[in-house]
Amino acid sequence: MPKVKVTVDRSKCVSCGAAPSICPEVYVLGDDNGKNRVVDKYSVQLTDEVSVGIIPEELAECAINGADACPVEAIKVETIE
Repeated sequence: MPKVKVTVDRSKCVSCGAAPSICPEVYVLGDDNGKNRVVDKYSVQLTDEVSVGIIPEELAECAINGADACPVEAIKVETIE
């Protein structure tokens, strides 16, 4: 079953909260620097510059909607095998 990879470029993030407000199942503003990140449940990498998560396919549409709401296009959502 394919999974979905979500990558947040935290260096571009402006902490507006758009993605977390649309898809809180995948995104949250981090306690570390206030920038958007993938929630702990799905996180596989977290630094000040990037947050990467692997989410179930059923959350793909939600994640894409959150990414589309990002005003600085800091979120990439892609299907992986």
